[in-house]
Amino acid sequence: MKFLELKSELKDFTIFSLNGIRNIEPEFYRPRLNEWQDKGYIKKVIRGYYIFSDLKLSEETLFKIANRIYLPSYISLESALSYYHLIPESVYGITSISTRKTCHFITSIGEFIYRTLTPPLFFGYDLIKFHEKYLKMASIEKALLDYFYLHSDIETEQDFDSLRINKEMFFEKMNEEKLQNFLEKFNQKKLTGRINHFWSYIKNA
Repeated sequence: MKFLELKSELKDFTIFSLNGIRNIEPEFYRPRLNEWQDKGYIKKVIRGYYIFSDLKLSEETLFKIANRIYLPSYISLESALSYYHLIPESVYGITSISTRKTCHFITSIGEFIYRTLTPPLFFGYDLIKFHEKYLKMASIEKALLDYFYLHSDIETEQDFDSLRINKEMFFEKMNEEKLQNFLEKFNQKKLTGRINHFWSYIKNA
């Protein structure tokens, strides 16, 4: 298979894998990928996953790649909170939630960080349409709960202040009833107390 033939076959894919290529051509010769990397046609993201070198790397494109290279996962925590303009934009890496072990990939196109939640807590994400494709993103309520759940040290008003929450955006986008419904599913008294304390703080800030 020639490179241009492959690119035509995979033109609708943000990221592709060796297995994906072999679904098209079962006898594909693996070293061709190394040749194409050397020529600058493609870039390796992590082992077994590649992108075309001319792919435009927007924030949403990186989110889609994050969804794909570590399954199952959805964008959450700092990345989601920044996406919703709830916290300042300077976020370190693309942060996601997965039911698999905590993992951190440092790649040529960015860093991808995955934090673990148990299967019963793997919920509360939406499918967001981007360029005729969809990516998995935590709702604003679930992103906040994921963050507090995995940062148990965030509990005082000084801690809340350090988050630099955009109060106007918080009350514009946050659904309190939905937040409380999600909070019940966590079934943790300490988390419930911290979230209620935070809600009171942000309301009176």
